Amino acid sequence: MSRTNFQELLDAGAHFGHLARKWNPKMAPYIFDQKNGIHIIDLHKTVAKIDEAAEVMKELARSGRKVLFVATKKQAKEVVAEKALSVNMPAVTERWPGGMLTNFPTIRKAVKKMNTIDKMKEDGTFEKLAKRERLQVDRLRAKLEKNLGSVKDMSRLPSALFVVDIQKEANAVKEAARLNIPVIAMVDTCCDPTPIDYVIPANDDATKSIELVLNVLCAAIEEGLNERKLEKEKADAEAPAAEAAPAAAGKKLRSRRAPKTEEAAAEAVEAPKAEAPVEAAPVEEAPKAE
Repeated sequence: MSRTNFQELLDAGAHFGHLARKWNPKMAPYIFDQKNGIHIIDLHKTVAKIDEAAEVMKELARSGRKVLFVATKKQAKEVVAEKALSVNMPAVTERWPGGMLTNFPTIRKAVKKMNTIDKMKEDGTFEKLAKRERLQVDRLRAKLEKNLGSVKDMSRLPSALFVVDIQKEANAVKEAARLNIPVIAMVDTCCDPTPIDYVIPANDDATKSIELVLNVLCAAIEEGLNERKLEKEKADAEAPAAEAAPAAAGKKLRSRRAPKTEEAAAEAVEAPKAEAPVEAAPVEEAPKAE
């Protein structure tokens, strides 16, 4: 069963591409027609591609891996931030920090600096600083929070990227390609789909179109997380039973060696052993008197 349908995408305006004179010929397989100088995207292919991407995201979530959501354009940033937070996934919705993936250790250092400032505020060290120093630290903390706040819990590289508008997020796509991280992206008719692993041909300028695609993908992630939780609970429930099984087998083995009942045990103790028959010694005859 499809996760979305043609009519929903049509109502959201996902079929509107860019001006025909600005198109990329590599998007030709996903273009249905041209109307009033604007390319129309084939939504039947969009439905199939959304389902494919949703299954990939579900499997990633089920295996406990992270998907990094990237969208810094005005129409998408708020929606992406909200949806990523709802499924507990990291997101970049402000400026893409150069080297976010290829120079990940440096990004982690910046996140640790942010955590250090938070600890200073908790243990009272922050209050002992001069007023000017406190202002500088506050500004640094606000800047780090704006750029890296949504990825502060990401302790390792993501397993995949979801990108809205691959032209605007070209640096993110390049870094992912360099590290062989798969990219799932909404691709419009003016973009080159070659570097994208899972192409979702759709209008990436309309908020409704972006929100509809995100709803489907986040629902798939939620399914994966729920299945992972159920598998974990099942494994935890089976663990005590597996530990008890060897002990039960040992008890069964000992019971086979013991007498079946108490009465049988008593009879075995009380029963006299059968004595072997004693042969009579031969009697010697006395010698006759001469």
